[in-house]
Amino acid sequence: MQPQPVSRPRPHTDWTGIGLAVLLSLVILVPLIVVAIWAFAEVWRYPALLPQSVGLRYWEATLARQDVWNALFLSLRLSATVTFLSALICLPAAYAFARMDFPGRQVLLLSFLATQAFPKFGLLIAVAGIFLSLGLIATFWGVVLIQLVNTLMLMIWVPVAAFQAVDRRMEEAARDAGAGPLRVFWSITLPQAGPTLFAAILLTFINTFYETEGAWLIGAPMLQTMPVLMIIFINNQMVIQYGAVLSVLLWVPSFLVLLFSRRLIGSQSFARGFGV
Repeated sequence: MQPQPVSRPRPHTDWTGIGLAVLLSLVILVPLIVVAIWAFAEVWRYPALLPQSVGLRYWEATLARQDVWNALFLSLRLSATVTFLSALICLPAAYAFARMDFPGRQVLLLSFLATQAFPKFGLLIAVAGIFLSLGLIATFWGVVLIQLVNTLMLMIWVPVAAFQAVDRRMEEAARDAGAGPLRVFWSITLPQAGPTLFAAILLTFINTFYETEGAWLIGAPMLQTMPVLMIIFINNQMVIQYGAVLSVLLWVPSFLVLLFSRRLIGSQSFARGFGV
């Protein structure tokens, strides 16, 4: 008697999940697609669904402006400076929060959420009053300081999770074998926590690049970053295409950074940093 083939159960299709994923994709992608079409539309009149004429006329006009290039280089310089200072200050602090037990540790750790727990604009107004008395309004370092505050939560909480996720048994084994603290950190701790730390640094760079409120309140009108310039374009220009072109230009750095991080460290490092 031959054995009867075992019928395998059909895989269950999660239609609810698929529907939510499609809905979420539409909510995210449709506005981006519309802005991208506006960036290349030369003539697009209602009620046509697509532009009557497309071209690069508004790209040439936008890229010919010197203030656009000044804003782009200023945004990149600000983002690099803030990210470097934030890593220099926050990463050692995150290591201390993850490994040391001291009085007030939880209170201090939770205090970094305070910058996100209250309306940010009210906080910025209070800081602007202090900066005005210190002569930091409309200066490069004034904008650096206000944007540095915005990075505290990301550059503390994500690295703390990364350091806590390191296998302590491997570190103890290395110490038992005679390795010093620096050797243990370099050879055991950093390889495990490094990808998540790098993800936090990249997210900090992107968040700083797109930060608008602090840059506008502290830096304007002398300093105009790309997001601030885009708002000025949208408010002062009757032509939609100028704002659309700047919006597409703003996508480029974050797209390149996320593509680079995706290939280098993978999505698991981002998830691990947020405790997923």
